[in-house]
Amino acid sequence: MNHDPREQALLTVDEQAIASNTEFLSGVAGKPLMAVIKADGFGHGLLTVAKTALGHGADSLGSTGLADPLRLRAAGVQAPILSWLNPVSANFEEAISHRIMLAVPSVEHLDAILRAATALGQSAVVHLQLDLGMHREGLDPEAFEDLLSRLCRDPRADQLRVVGLMGHLGWAEDSSDALNVRAREVFEQAWRQCEEAGLGIRFRHLGGTAAVLADSRNHYDFCRVGAGLVGIDPSGSHRLRPAITLTAPVLETRRVRAGEYIGYGRHHRTAKASNLALLPLGYADGIPRISSGLGQVRLAGKNRAITGLVNMDQIVVDTGEDRVLPGEVATIFGAGTDGEPTVADWATWCNTLPHEIITGIGPRVHRINRPTAVVR
Repeated sequence: MNHDPREQALLTVDEQAIASNTEFLSGVAGKPLMAVIKADGFGHGLLTVAKTALGHGADSLGSTGLADPLRLRAAGVQAPILSWLNPVSANFEEAISHRIMLAVPSVEHLDAILRAATALGQSAVVHLQLDLGMHREGLDPEAFEDLLSRLCRDPRADQLRVVGLMGHLGWAEDSSDALNVRAREVFEQAWRQCEEAGLGIRFRHLGGTAAVLADSRNHYDFCRVGAGLVGIDPSGSHRLRPAITLTAPVLETRRVRAGEYIGYGRHHRTAKASNLALLPLGYADGIPRISSGLGQVRLAGKNRAITGLVNMDQIVVDTGEDRVLPGEVATIFGAGTDGEPTVADWATWCNTLPHEIITGIGPRVHRINRPTAVVR
């Protein structure tokens, strides 16, 4: 079904941008690349990002939880997939049977995965996961020693193939931060312990887009990238191609006198007579309410300010003395090449990360893809 941008809000995903970003990141890494496609491919579509990345330089995929990896397998994706952030009670048997690699962030997870592999009679492929100072998921150095000890003693250990050692940097944007140095020391010590235990770790990865772009010392055996695939560089060191455009049509227009209130709560009052345009999307569609009075859209060749409060289903834009017609299309954000606001602009206005903006677009917004020029 074709969706007319003059009638409804549209989110357009540029597959060529994802392809170009993947190729660029692969070149920077100089190592095999794992494309992280969590949160529905950072809001760009799980299968779209996965297949495009795999076709343009990525060797494997990574995601949180098991739902997305299982969906990828159901869609016929055969590339290696790593899953992390799973509860101990997760269905590890199903994951193992679908050849999904699993992160091991605790001794309890190790026991659960071993039970599943033993019951299934099939080896589980795992990556040991370290806490390198963020105090989220993963083993601290003492717990890591305990896990290695248990692994060496457990009679079920032949049901486990330990192929990877993984961690994450919480300060990767600043390559000179002493906390990164300490994190790498802990990571490399853990790898030496694995070597001494005879595990023969093949893949060490300390990923994240910022870690890969900011410092080659973080590259190790392969690199994990997620946000960079869709054009976000948290390190601010490279210009990647934004891969998403959000548009909405003008539904109604009106002219108001000076001194009129716009929308709820007397939030904004016109200083002079002006023209207003109504767009059919609001905070239920991912336009943060905090952007009220701050956000802008591109409409009729100019950037126009949102006036009044962002509502659940609609926003009002002030077009000043310019009259626009119903059906004209406003660009909420895009690549910025035509002067329109970008996701980075919206993140600044909302005092947040670009990641939150792109993953927050609601399900009412129709999605379409602009395919790559060349299919590989």
